[in-house]
Amino acid sequence: MRIGVPREIKNHEYRVGLIPSSALELIHHGHEVWIQQGAGHGAGLADADYLAAGAKIVDTADEIFASADMIVKVKEPQAEERRKLRPGQVLFTYLHLAPDAPQTRDLIDSGAICIAYETVTAANGSLPLLTPMSEVAGRLAPQVGAHALEKAQGGRGVLLGGVPGVPAAEVVILGGGVSGTHAAAIAVGMGAKVTVVDRSADALKRLAGQFGTAISTVFSTRAAIEELVRRADLLIGTVRVPGATAPKLVSRDMVKTMKPGAVIVDVAIDQGGCVETSHATTHADPTYVVDGVVHYCVANMPGAVARTSTFALNNVTLPFTLALAGKGWREALAQDPHLRNGLNVCEGKLTCAPVAQAHGLPYVSAESVLGL
Repeated sequence: MRIGVPREIKNHEYRVGLIPSSALELIHHGHEVWIQQGAGHGAGLADADYLAAGAKIVDTADEIFASADMIVKVKEPQAEERRKLRPGQVLFTYLHLAPDAPQTRDLIDSGAICIAYETVTAANGSLPLLTPMSEVAGRLAPQVGAHALEKAQGGRGVLLGGVPGVPAAEVVILGGGVSGTHAAAIAVGMGAKVTVVDRSADALKRLAGQFGTAISTVFSTRAAIEELVRRADLLIGTVRVPGATAPKLVSRDMVKTMKPGAVIVDVAIDQGGCVETSHATTHADPTYVVDGVVHYCVANMPGAVARTSTFALNNVTLPFTLALAGKGWREALAQDPHLRNGLNVCEGKLTCAPVAQAHGLPYVSAESVLGL
């Protein structure tokens, strides 16, 4: 199979779909790998590294889309990329279709086979291709939040860890999953006063076992969220629903009760965000202010640390890329129910129920499309 990796064109997206060692692995298994010139530069990977692995360097994305059997990317295809997709071509990347009706329509119209990293599952119910980026985004959240709290950035002028004689900032984390747990680890390390909110008793027990008395855990109710939002210097939202639009846990009225210069970091913004006043921003212009509260809502947070993110992502995507290339998409999806859960759009049919529900479109199961 010929696998193509175009350069990412989304604003300030520096990651790349394959690293040279992944390309080498695919080539070792008898496949061709085409890389667009400069695709790895943002992650510190030179064209020469890919050439040394045996990949072919091509000048334009047009060549990649016109010739490749499978496109491996990081971010969802932009409008100009979607126009280049062909019927029967495999697209393997993050899609996040639930809050994105135009992309959903374009992918259906393309006739391509679109497999989303974020809905591939594991036997334990986790989302293994989302996990490393959730880890990165979670660890970044207190870091960018601390920066946004600086007075020069429009924040309250509060140091996250305080100093002797001056209290630490109050950090409230909504969601105790992967992102929330990693956000808590960094916030605790920075010396903040950390509270994690979750509706899962098991998650709260796990967090209490992991962090002991270094954090507070609170069962999620509307009253609890209202109280904690009012007190927070830094609010980090990490709540998401696999394949679906994130629930709006923090209302506009709650935001109005926050301290002037407080900061919201909405990690779930790539699925619509869990704060009503959130809208997606970019690394070029990451923050905006609503009711005196600074909002950081960059939709591709891991792109800020492109090298770490690229290597972490490749560690988990490579086995699936090898399966799709080696067996062909139809056989690979038929044999692996967890990879099959990643199928969102297939030859003009929408095969992800939460996305279909979000857009009011007809849903067809992946099993029926594959004739299983």
